Amino acid sequence: MSASPRYWNILRISLENEKEGYKYCLVPPAQEFCQEQAAKDNENLQISLLTSFQSRNYQGDSAKRARAGLCLRCYISHPILKACKKIDSLFAGNKSFSYRDLLPYVLNDDGKSLVILDDDGKTQVIIEENGKSKASIYKFFSIKVLQTFSNNSQFHMSLDNWTYLQTKQNQDIKEFLSEFGFKNLSEWALLNRVRSRQLQRLSSRSRHLIETFHAVYRRDRISTKNIGIKRCPDPSFTQQQEMLNLLQKREVTIKSNTELIHELKLVARELRQFDIWSYRETLETYDQNSESFHIRTDLPTTSINELDIEQRELLLFINEQLHLSLTNAIEKEIKSRISNLQKSKKYVPFATRFIFGLQMYYCKGMSLKDIAPKLEMSSWDQARRVLNPGEILSNVRAFTVQTVLEKTLEKAHEKGLTEIPPNPDYLKNLAEQIESFVDAEIFQEAIEEIRAGKSRYMESLYAQKLRDYLKKEEERAKK
Repeated sequence: MSASPRYWNILRISLENEKEGYKYCLVPPAQEFCQEQAAKDNENLQISLLTSFQSRNYQGDSAKRARAGLCLRCYISHPILKACKKIDSLFAGNKSFSYRDLLPYVLNDDGKSLVILDDDGKTQVIIEENGKSKASIYKFFSIKVLQTFSNNSQFHMSLDNWTYLQTKQNQDIKEFLSEFGFKNLSEWALLNRVRSRQLQRLSSRSRHLIETFHAVYRRDRISTKNIGIKRCPDPSFTQQQEMLNLLQKREVTIKSNTELIHELKLVARELRQFDIWSYRETLETYDQNSESFHIRTDLPTTSINELDIEQRELLLFINEQLHLSLTNAIEKEIKSRISNLQKSKKYVPFATRFIFGLQMYYCKGMSLKDIAPKLEMSSWDQARRVLNPGEILSNVRAFTVQTVLEKTLEKAHEKGLTEIPPNPDYLKNLAEQIESFVDAEIFQEAIEEIRAGKSRYMESLYAQKLRDYLKKEEERAKK
């Protein structure tokens, strides 16, 4: 089997091709090197190229590292373009911009320079024709993608999906989108303008937080409107104290102002995700006089055809299924692990301590080393085997991806978009998109939290949902 031409055909920005904005360019050095490597090990070609490019202290053959990287740079130029087109379809409903406007930020590799990473694994270094090297002033986005990709993690993501994720999270693209109304509002603005359909998706505790926030912060915002204060400032100390008192009356226990602000920001993060994936044709603004929302008048409006409506409905459906599936996956995994501990002669004493152990890890940010003696375990290694937050996360991710995919296929069949069973190509493409979406929205941040080591601070939506479940189980056990 021959190697894919993607390894030696790079996509470059093209000013001549105004319609597409890009062109395919053959890169002979990449083709020659890739075909040589494929002749040796075609089955594991990508792994071989990644191993060569990401190796450290490999001074003997920096040119080989650079050529391996060149092949990979060609390869990922294709998912970079695909991601830009996806962003276009999600956010450019009024056609104020297109994917072509996004390409300069991420499709900035011409495929001509030989580039490696320095021993620090971060600095981009150009290999010149005479064999000498120098730090590159111009930073290739493709190299950054390869720099951060891990092929050996238990949370392994395909290179295509990792590229999609990194393109979507590119800071330059985010700033570009903000110029067209897709700007991230502050946490306080998001909480201040929350709507009933969003409240329905939140936990009881989160709804109490928002309702209390409205009782204090929105009330004060309406009064300050009259003196010209437009930006939503941080809640004052007095406001925070009033919120804490109101929450106490609702039997919601929050111990400090710092904890209150932290929980409010977590709720705001969940609202922000709902905003992004609900895919509205136009944005809304909150009118504090009428305490209602109105379509923005500064954005052009267009008629919405039936296909637009179906696309938006499907995206909203997928986002809703993601949150439902995540909650169910966490409950399923925790119950399964406790059940397995109860059946184990060696670890049965830890079944009743399992919830407490996870609370220390996710609520207090304690390390497994510090948790071990509190659970009367013999060592860090035993705490890892019993609690194993990484394996829990991996299993929850797998179940969530599979569930969202199944629900999406059912919805697509219902709308007549596919048959059951679906065409293999349709299934493969949909599975890749679902996996990328789920990782970008939930699991990549959760993975990075676990990798952080000491002084970790669990703020991801995954951590929040897990804490909600642990608290529910703790309250149930007390009854």
